[in-house]
Amino acid sequence: IEGGVADGESPVRQCAVTREKLPQDAMVRFALSPDNVVTPDIAGKLPGRGVWIRADRETLETAVKKGAFARGFKQQVVVPEGLSGMVESLLLQRLTGLLGMGKKAGFDQVRDALQKKRPGLLLEAADGAEDGRSKVYFLAKALYSNVKMAGALSSEELGVAFGRERVIHGLVRKGPIAKATVLAYQRLAGFRTRPELDWFPDQDR
Repeated sequence: IEGGVADGESPVRQCAVTREKLPQDAMVRFALSPDNVVTPDIAGKLPGRGVWIRADRETLETAVKKGAFARGFKQQVVVPEGLSGMVESLLLQRLTGLLGMGKKAGFDQVRDALQKKRPGLLLEAADGAEDGRSKVYFLAKALYSNVKMAGALSSEELGVAFGRERVIHGLVRKGPIAKATVLAYQRLAGFRTRPELDWFPDQDR
């Protein structure tokens, strides 16, 4: 279930449910605690044998229902209640931590930052107004043909990342932090709907 490296890319792992071989960045690793409880290992650093599951809610819930963890760890295990919700919460923490490292927030700040440099990732609150969201997106599209947007976080969740009560518009500067943030968002999005795909179907995915 573990092992393999793609050429110059994220290590490849095999999903214990689908048997697909996928980049590690598209999966979630699970380890066993000393008392044999299945434990999400979001950073992929806990000791011992790991079981990898594709990062989406349906696949994880299938793993729980079909006993994939017991097979993967080759022993009896304890699967905690609400494991999918636990993973979603941890992935959100991972993402908001990264957002705090390379950010701009607020309509004016985002607009000004767009004029200077291509963004690594645009952030729009799921509960934000359509008008403001469209202004930001179409300005970015006018300046740069390819634009990535994340819309699965609420204004309160973005506020946590940016150290404010609520944030509607945000931007992550292009660079290594942006790349890590996009990967973290894609993992979280496996456990949520992605409203930005309906807002702007023509965006770069």
